[in-house]
Amino acid sequence: MPELELPVFDPSSEFAIGVDVGGTKINVGVIGRNGKVVCSNSLPTLAGECVVEDRVAIAISRLLQGVHDNEPLLTVRGIGIGTAGQVEWETGVIRHASDLLPGYTGTPIKSLIARKFGMPVHVDNDVNVLALAEKYAGAGRQADHMVCLALGTGIGGVIVDKGKIVHGLWGGAGEIGHMSVDYRGLPCICGGRGCLEAYASGTSIAKRMNERLVATGTMEDDGPLDTRETVRRWMSGDAVAAAVMDEAFEALGAAVASLLHVFNPQVVVIGGGLADVGEPLLRRIEEETRKRAMPSFLNGVKIVPSSSGNQGGMIGAAMQLWEYA
Repeated sequence: MPELELPVFDPSSEFAIGVDVGGTKINVGVIGRNGKVVCSNSLPTLAGECVVEDRVAIAISRLLQGVHDNEPLLTVRGIGIGTAGQVEWETGVIRHASDLLPGYTGTPIKSLIARKFGMPVHVDNDVNVLALAEKYAGAGRQADHMVCLALGTGIGGVIVDKGKIVHGLWGGAGEIGHMSVDYRGLPCICGGRGCLEAYASGTSIAKRMNERLVATGTMEDDGPLDTRETVRRWMSGDAVAAAVMDEAFEALGAAVASLLHVFNPQVVVIGGGLADVGEPLLRRIEEETRKRAMPSFLNGVKIVPSSSGNQGGMIGAAMQLWEYA
């Protein structure tokens, strides 16, 4: 990919580049200050085959070339990256990445991309930037105090206090998936016990469903069920799936109630792949939360779905250029 010699950088621009780095694909787009996507494209991450930061650079270069070809006068104020893995927020170094992104741990992605494209770069965890999408263009626009939960393969979380993301010492705050909801509970991949993620992540829901089927001798010949099928069976009234999902909702209710007591938010945003189930899932989470939270902390709190959809990571990544200007 040849180096671009284009006058694309303008610190006063009303547009920024947003990059969403996942284990399967990289989404990249030009995003307006209002959260609207001007243009976008995707590139396979090819994790384990290619160097992640090289794929990010290729995705950005192709986007900029497309901008130059179609909107030659459009400029951007910088690049925001939301990425899987633990991020040292101030330095933009990947503190730890799972096996979904081999060789990514230790990558100084902020400095590498800034050096290549000659413009400001901000990097944060992929769930943190989803909260920025909600803050600027979604359910959190009127909320100074917000909690976000991303229910997917794992469970991620974000705390927003006085309008700002709580990053903690190096950027690891908000690891809600590993908050224990039962100190004698199920073992978790993190080494702890009773973590929310051990009950309510997509991975754990499917695992526990299949364990129950094996235990009752009702496992079907076509093999283990995935999360989507477990949820479908729950919504159809299947008793085994209902037992699994009841535990997941009880764990989520316990977690959200504790978060209300600790952070006293105005709104709790539920996102991630599981949130696509919609109203039935939100209703059960709210029911279980109300059983456990003090009435004074429930007063005025809204539990709402994420409004950013599958472009939320890309949108929120770009919003860093205004959030941390």
